[in-house]
Amino acid sequence: MTNFDFVFQPSIDKARIETLATSAYIQQSETVLIQGPPGTGKTHLAVALGIKAIEHGFSVAFYTLEDLIHAARQDVDRQPKRKKGVKYLKSSLLIIDEMGFQPLSREDAALLFRVVNYRYGRGSTIITTNKAVKDWPEILAGDEVMTTAVLDRLLHKSHGLHVNGRSYRLKNLEKMLA
Repeated sequence: MTNFDFVFQPSIDKARIETLATSAYIQQSETVLIQGPPGTGKTHLAVALGIKAIEHGFSVAFYTLEDLIHAARQDVDRQPKRKKGVKYLKSSLLIIDEMGFQPLSREDAALLFRVVNYRYGRGSTIITTNKAVKDWPEILAGDEVMTTAVLDRLLHKSHGLHVNGRSYRLKNLEKMLA
C-alpha cells in the first residue's frame, strides 16, 4: 500500500483501503470487487491486499480469470473429496484478476460459477474488472440466470471499489505529448 499513488488516483478512498488492509473481510468470507478502466491500479490494489492478507497469516491464491478457468477445466472431473485440496478453492483469499477482457463460453462461465459457489461462505475473493456489474452477462456467455447466480453469491457480503481515473501506465506519455 505504501507505494500506491493515491494522489494520482484520488477516486480511491485511502482510509477504505487501509481498513481492507486489516484483512477483517477475510475473516467474514467477504468479497472485494475492484472495478474501473485499464491502467488505474486495480491489480496493484488487489496484490497489495493479498500481501497484507499473507502478513496477517492468511493463504492467498492469485489467478487471472483465464488461468483460473484453465485450472478449473483440469479439475472438472476431480472427485468432490479431492477438490478440497485445490489451491483456488482452499485459499483463504482468492484473487481473480482481469475479469471482463474476454467473454467466457457457456462451459467456462459454468466453471466460474462452480468456483464462486464452492467458495461462497468458505473464503474471500477479490475480483478486478473493467466491466460494471450490469455488463457481466456479456462476460458470462450472455446467460442472465448464471450471471445473477454468480453475482448473488459474490455481492451478498461485499465491498465495492470503483477506480475512476487516468491510466497510471500512460501518465508519462501524457506528459511527453502535452
